[in-house]
Parts: sequence; structure tokens; C-alpha cells
Amino acid sequence: MTPPHPGPASGSPAAAAPHPSIVPVPAFADNYIWLLRDRSGRRAAVVDPGDAGPVLAALSAQGLSLAAVLVTHHHPDHVGGLPALHEAYPDAVVHGPASSRAEGIDRRWRAGDTVEFDGFDARFEVIEVPGHTLDHVAYYAPRIGDADPRPVLFCGDTLFAGGCGRVFEGTAAQMSASLARLAALPDDTLVYCAHEYTTSNLRFARQVEPGNAALAERERGTAALRAERRPTVPSRLALERATNPFLRADAPGVREAAATRLGRAPADAVEVFAAVRQWKDTFRG
Repeated sequence: MTPPHPGPASGSPAAAAPHPSIVPVPAFADNYIWLLRDRSGRRAAVVDPGDAGPVLAALSAQGLSLAAVLVTHHHPDHVGGLPALHEAYPDAVVHGPASSRAEGIDRRWRAGDTVEFDGFDARFEVIEVPGHTLDHVAYYAPRIGDADPRPVLFCGDTLFAGGCGRVFEGTAAQMSASLARLAALPDDTLVYCAHEYTTSNLRFARQVEPGNAALAERERGTAALRAERRPTVPSRLALERATNPFLRADAPGVREAAATRLGRAPADAVEVFAAVRQWKDTFRG
């Protein structure tokens, strides 16, 4: 488990400086539960609390009460902590996807809806991103507070640093379209995904695009961060577009890699995505 810490230094080729209001709460072997402090410094919201224990410990250590929860999708490592958190903080409001079968969601949202919490200086736009699961949503805030102007994206298991989630319930076309929605956000968007998978993701990405210089630099920076047991999240969306093969279906190197896997030229971006995702599913490098 990765211990909490201030995060990577600004200007790292591997990750972005974190938002001052958001801290990681490590859970399980490689999950991140994200904790967002309000402007008063007395309340918090958390994203995808798969385990209540680390959240309760973090709240206690920082003298915070829980005001709200954001859920991206129904998988147990994202919602498993909801019952215990509800018991400890019965007034905390749980927000989640309208179509989710997860229990314990108080308010359900669809694409285009806006989620606001009193005192948090943030308005989260709901983006539906089916593929990993059919109920998956992401939450995008153009700005949180006045201390940092960068947009923030909580994307669960759809977009990872250097990769993307497996397609468990949806289709390749759905997942490709979902990633395209996220890729259209501003360059400086801070990408807060839910897992520390970056090292293995970049190892695979280098197989897909061995000539990508930006990717090689990111891989070196990631190795340095992980040697110090520091998170590689958040990343910047511009960095993902430059180095993440799942956002680069139009890049010649990615298309060539997909063609090699298919034995022919891919018909379109969806077929590029599907070929590369299927390769990643069996990658053991």
C-alpha cells in the first residue's frame, strides 16, 4: 500500500502537482480513495470509498467530518465502504450514477447533471462513460476553489494514468467513445483515477509505441516516483494524450501496432482501440 504524502513535484514528466484540496487515501493493494476538503477545513467529501477503514482513519487524523461521497461505478472496491461510512456519518449524502445497482446511493445523476456540495467551491459535471461497467460516470469540475485554477476529473476505472480500464460490461465502441469524451477536456485537467497502475500501464504502452520520446521520459519519471513510493496520480490530460495509447488511436505508431495485431489495417478508431485493449488484456511483460 502506498502511504499518503504531498505528491509529485510540479513539473515532473510523470505526474502533475496535486490539487491542494485533494489528498489520496490508499486502500487495498493499489486503490486510491480521493478525499476533498471543504473551504472551512472541517468537512470532507470522498470519491469511491471501497474500504471504510482508511477513510475513517484519515477523517479522524485530519479532524474532518464526512459531508458527501461521490461514486463512479458499482464495483465493490469502489462502494464496499458505504455501509460503514453511513453508520458513522448518517447525514453524509452519497451521489452516484442513475443506472447503478450499487446500494446506498442517495442521489442519482445522469450525463449533463451538475453535483454541488455546500462549502466545497466546486460544481461537478456528470459525464457518462460506459464501457468498464455500464453504470460508470466521471465527475469533472472546471475549478475547485481559488487556490488552484486547474480543472479536476475523477474518472474511476475508465481512464488510468497511462492506460484504461478493462471492458467488462460494455463494448469496445462504448469504451472508445467514453475515452474520447474525457480526452476532449482541457489540457491542464488533473486526472484523478482510482488505481496505482501506472508502471505496468507504461510498460505496455512502450510495447505499443516504442518510438514515443514523451512516453520514454514519462516511464523514467514514473520509476523515480515509485522508487520513493510516491503516487503517479494525478496526471495531466495533456500528458495522457501524448503518452496513453488508449487516447492515441490516430497516432501512426498506435495504428501500426493495431494493424500488426489484426493482420490488416484497422477500419476505424474503435477497431484500433479494441485491438490494443485485447492485447493489453493478455500482456504479461
